[in-house]
Amino acid sequence: RREADILVSTTIIESGVDIPSANTMFINDAHRFGLADLHQLRGRVGRSRHRAYCYMLLPGDRRMTKEAMRRLKAIEDYSMLGAGFRIAMQDLEIRGAGNLLGPEQSGHIATVGYDMYCRLLEDAVVKLSHEARVEASDTILDIGLDGRIPRGYIPSEQRRMEAYRRIAQARDFASLEQVREDLAGAYGEPPSAVERLLEEAEIRFAAAVIGVRSLLVREPDVIFKTREPAVLLAAFQGVKGTIRPVGEPDAQGLLSVYFRPPPAFLEPGSLAAVLRKRMVSFARERTESG
Repeated sequence: RREADILVSTTIIESGVDIPSANTMFINDAHRFGLADLHQLRGRVGRSRHRAYCYMLLPGDRRMTKEAMRRLKAIEDYSMLGAGFRIAMQDLEIRGAGNLLGPEQSGHIATVGYDMYCRLLEDAVVKLSHEARVEASDTILDIGLDGRIPRGYIPSEQRRMEAYRRIAQARDFASLEQVREDLAGAYGEPPSAVERLLEEAEIRFAAAVIGVRSLLVREPDVIFKTREPAVLLAAFQGVKGTIRPVGEPDAQGLLSVYFRPPPAFLEPGSLAAVLRKRMVSFARERTESG
């Protein structure tokens, strides 16, 4: 009824305050709260169109513990929409996760970080199960595309690095498409430099799927090194220009295949279009067919 403009309360637990006009919160002794508590509390303001402020007050007469400072730093860093997952991961690193992910079972997870730990664990499971998995990072790609994420598109260095990491770690075409949708949703339609970066990642992943380990432009040729030349030749069947295997496989079992396209195709944008048309569609069919 707008009879009061200030609410003084002890800790709000589970039941919230959903008042659209509330836009400012002060949390006293913020170092005594857990990371999840702080995240939930600050979500009580800014429920409508009003800009919200959350001030976390600390005592000036005593030092904070290392864990308290990490919690406060995390709540400051992850203030964007959809940051709940990142906060949960940070909370897991700070507090640990019981015996399953504790020192007795997994070693010291904080030493490598939760994300890296999950990757190491996943790699170990794949290795033990003898599951075949494509690693795009194993393929070298040098076709002259200047793909990057401009500072003007994502000003935050941390979030730019996170976007680069997601692109580099994408394990299928659907993951790359999801990255593009997420970027467009968060920052607007990607500029041409970002589109080139995504194209490059797509070509690299397609190359890895069909057995190509390097793809280099050495005019007038595009030189592939592949373990499966027959698959590569099938992907480029009917392409303009000539494509032919050269020499014998090297010590790693890689055979050089030379593709000489029309001169106009060697321009990076044109070459990327040809490679995507030939390799990406072929690789998609191969992954979908198992």
